[in-house]
Amino acid sequence: MSDHLPPVRGLHHFAWRCRNAEETRHFYEDILGLPLVHLIRLDRVPSTGEHCPYVHLFFEMADGSNIAFFDLGDDTAAEPSPNTPPWVNHIALRLGTLDELETMKQRLVDHGIEVLGVVDHHFVRSIYFFDPNGLRLELTVPVASLETLAAYRRQARPALDAWAGEGKSAIAETPHA
Repeated sequence: MSDHLPPVRGLHHFAWRCRNAEETRHFYEDILGLPLVHLIRLDRVPSTGEHCPYVHLFFEMADGSNIAFFDLGDDTAAEPSPNTPPWVNHIALRLGTLDELETMKQRLVDHGIEVLGVVDHHFVRSIYFFDPNGLRLELTVPVASLETLAAYRRQARPALDAWAGEGKSAIAETPHA
């Protein structure tokens, strides 16, 4: 067995359950500007053979990765995790500039979507909002220098080791998202 692992090249897609395919399409394509690039409609799940009619929608981002959704035809969205605060589970999508972040914030507000932020996390600035399915989204712009990012990389493993050594009762000094 080789010690060399093949590199993970990036995100292909993140999949989530949606309540309504057209409502989801409108939000991601018409409001966020992510084109619907693929739709799969099947009656059976390919990996398990289970009978479950669905459509699987793919919305493409500029880097070629996708956010995808399953509409199971029952007008039901994914339920939030009962043991997890709502700010924990989210997907963050990267924008290029702070001006783009402000533009997207205004666009969301103009469409009646409640937006939290701009929040300064020191290495990124972010806004937060929910899609029609209750999925928390973050639009974020990196703002840290290459030197700062390199320092974060060097400190990440020692900081994790310290957290693990202190036990879960320790309070992290890193601000919450």
